[in-house]
Amino acid sequence: MIVNVSEAKTNLSKLINLAFQGEEVIIAKNNLPLVELVVHKPKSKIVFGLLATKDIDPLDNDIMDETEEVNNLFYNHEISPK
Repeated sequence: MIVNVSEAKTNLSKLINLAFQGEEVIIAKNNLPLVELVVHKPKSKIVFGLLATKDIDPLDNDIMDETEEVNNLFYNHEISPK
């Protein structure tokens, strides 16, 4: 559905509901398509630091078992030479 700006101003609530239900809603000026109303998609959760590039669950306790050095540091043990 293509509507001009003046009609969009008058029927904004209706157009929002149509877009939310999956209808394609395009707002035009002088019959020239300018913008499309789309449903908002929330951004993904923010992941900090080293986990940013990993596909892991940050709540998974087994992540600490991945390296001996991290385990040693975490449990205050001496780091063994490699």
